[in-house]
This record gives sequence, C-alpha cells and structure tokens, in this order.
Amino acid sequence: MAGIWRFRTITGRFSGLVSLVTKTLFVWVLLLTGSPGVVAHEIPTEVVVQAIVKPDGHRLDLLVRVPLEAMRDVNFPETADGNLRISAADETLRDAATIWIAQEVDLYQADERLDEWSIDAVRVSLPSDRSFDDYDAALRHVLGPPLDDDEDLRRDQALLDVLIRYPVDADSADFSIASRFVRLGLETTTVIRYVHVDGVERIYQFQGDAGLLRLDPRWHHAFFRFVGSGIEHILDGTDHLLFVICLLIPFRRIRPLVVIVTSFTVAHSITLIASAFGMVPNFLWFPPLIETAIAASIVYMAFENIVGSQWEKRWMIAFGFGLVHGFGFSFALSEILQFAGGHLLTSLLAFNLGVEIGQLFIILLAVPLLNLLFRKVVAERVGTILLSAVLAHSGWHWMSDRATELSAYTFQWPALNYVFFASVARWLMLAIVIGVILWIMLRVYGRFLGLGRAAELSQSTDSG
Repeated sequence: MAGIWRFRTITGRFSGLVSLVTKTLFVWVLLLTGSPGVVAHEIPTEVVVQAIVKPDGHRLDLLVRVPLEAMRDVNFPETADGNLRISAADETLRDAATIWIAQEVDLYQADERLDEWSIDAVRVSLPSDRSFDDYDAALRHVLGPPLDDDEDLRRDQALLDVLIRYPVDADSADFSIASRFVRLGLETTTVIRYVHVDGVERIYQFQGDAGLLRLDPRWHHAFFRFVGSGIEHILDGTDHLLFVICLLIPFRRIRPLVVIVTSFTVAHSITLIASAFGMVPNFLWFPPLIETAIAASIVYMAFENIVGSQWEKRWMIAFGFGLVHGFGFSFALSEILQFAGGHLLTSLLAFNLGVEIGQLFIILLAVPLLNLLFRKVVAERVGTILLSAVLAHSGWHWMSDRATELSAYTFQWPALNYVFFASVARWLMLAIVIGVILWIMLRVYGRFLGLGRAAELSQSTDSG
C-alpha cells in the first residue's frame, strides 16, 4: 500500500508538472500568434475558491466558483469599454475552466482516482450572487441562462462558475479530493462543502494546499492524519522545541528525564483535551496571552538552568508550564479539527500522540548531542550557562514582541450572565481535574523518588 501511495505521489507531481507546462505553452502560443488584446494579468493577492461536492447515484457533481481574474493569461472577449462580452465567452470560459480548475483537482473514490470527467456547464456570475451557499441553488444557477451583455461586468468583478461531473460507482460514498487551487492567487482560501448521500453536510476551509482531503474520513484516516499533524506541529513550533531543550540541558539521566518529561506530557495533555471540549476561556486576548506565557516559560527555565535547579522540584515547574503549552497546542488543533469528520476523540488522542512522538524524537536526538557537547567541547556547567543564555535571549525577544501584541487588546470585565457562569463552572471543573491529577502525581513521584533515594543509599552502603 505504501508503494502505491508513493507511486501516486510521483504521478501526482508529474501531472502537476504537465499541467504547468500546458499552461506555459498556452500562454506562449497566444503571445507568438499575436492575438489582439492578449495581456499578462497579475496574480491576484487574495482568492477565495468555493466548491461543492455531491454524489448522486452513478454521478459525482463538483461545482466550483472562482474569481474570473484568477484565470490568468486567458483572453476573454471584451467590449470596447472593457466589459465582458458574455454571449461570446462560452468557449473561452470552458478553456479556462479546463486549464485552471478541472486539471487542478483530483477526485478519488475508494482510493481510485476518477480519470473520466466532463465540464457540463460554465457560467459568469455577479459578485453579489449567493447561490453557492446551497447545492441545489448552485446547481440551478450554473445550469440557468447566462447573463446578458448589458450587465457592464468587468473581468476583475466577475465570478466563474463551473459544473464538472464524474461517473462513479453508486455503492461507495468514500470520496477524497486533492485540489491545487493554491496556484490561483498569492493567498488562496478554499471552502469545500461536501453533501453526503444521506444529506449530512461537512464544510472544510483551509488556506494553501491541504493535500489529500477525506470528505467523509474513517477513523483510521483521521487517526493517521492527526498523528502526522501532531508531529509536524511540535517539530515546526520553535518555542515548544526550545522549552523541551531547556528542560533537558541540566538533567539528562534516565530518572530525571522520565519524571520531568512525563510531568510535562501529562499537563499539556490535560489542557489540550480540555480545550477541544470547550473548557477554555473564549476571549480574544487569551491566545496572545498564552503565546506570551510560552515565551516566558523559556526565559524562566533558561534562567533556572543558569542559577541551578534540583530535578526533584523541576517536575512541578514542568507541570505548570505544561498546562500553558497545552493551550498553545490546542490553538493549532482547533484549526484542523474540521478534518476529523465524526471522529473527534480519535483525532484528539491521535494529535496528542503525534506531539508525544515528536517530543520523544527531540529527546532522543538532543540528549546524545548534549552529552557529546559537554564531554568533548565544553565543561557541563559552562555549557549549561552558555546554552541557557542563548535560549533565554531568544525567549526574551519573543516574550517582548508577543507582550506588545497582547497590549493592543482591550481587557473588559465580562457580563455577569448565564454564559459567564457556565464558563466559570467549566473552569472550576478543569481546576478540580488538574488538582486531582497533581495530587496523584505527588503521591506517585514521592514513592518513586523515595525508592530512588533508598537504592542510592543501599549502593553507597555496599560500596563502603
């Protein structure tokens, strides 16, 4: 199966290259033939693509709406005053729809790409049209009569609506889509509405390229996607990386690592899970406050490394900052939970697992490197101070910048209504959960540390 997906990845990239070459040749043919009115159009800054996918028996409908100005280097017929001649534009619209839309999207049924498709309708629409809020309305609109030429509609104002149809097997509703609409603008936002065979709708919104999107994911699809997202998030999150390294620098033996890293893991798992279930303050200033606190955690931990710290106490500090970092992880999770389908809990646990895998990778990489550094290059105490000073410097700049952004928000007392008291009740529940888990960890770690001290005392007695 892995070989098949690698082959599809290679062929997908090859088809993307072919698509790019096709567009380039199309532009050069227009330029070399000296077609009148051919001009190079700039790439739009912001483009919003709306798409609706709906299976209907042995047919799959894909309705797409894009700004006409995103169809670059296509010479649409215009009047002398620069308005579109809609009555003469059908063939050009179909060419643009083929090059910029149909060839830039792949649809799959049960992991098999749908290679057969046809463009059944194209239509120019006004920017005020709202038919794409609903599948039936959008279908009627696209199949309806075209606009008149007297609309006085310019290219940079018009929308292009396209109906693409694919023959499918009626006995499967397992559809996926891979769109490359990111090429339409400098910043492209894609909104995909999937209308399931049972009438349930799922809406996906993302910027850039989301890769292969399962429109109705199974639990294992969601699991592996979110494990990868968790790994990617912690490896891309420089502030989280530096904090973990700060934890490791002075304490690299097995027992301190187990205690400190476990404490941090448990804490950020609590707030990550709580955030996914709505147990988080719903204020605009809360995310920048958390980001500022994350940067402050790096500064604090780095200074503690410099002045000296006992690992028997550090696990409690790691627990406290872990609660803060968990909220930070939740902000990234909230952006991708739309891809979970009906598997919220599975996706949540998978994302947390991915974070732990990424964290374990960092530890396995950083600990040997730190040991080698302190053994071969610089004395451990001097190296600890130097590395911690560098990390504190980075954290201080982040903290200052984020605190400046935080100060731009207005802090107001919330209204004392039902919503406020319901939120307070959820926060109290979260506080109780945190308190219970912390009490359990105190008992467990107390026994663990006591056994460790007893073992060390026994070894010293035997050696004496």
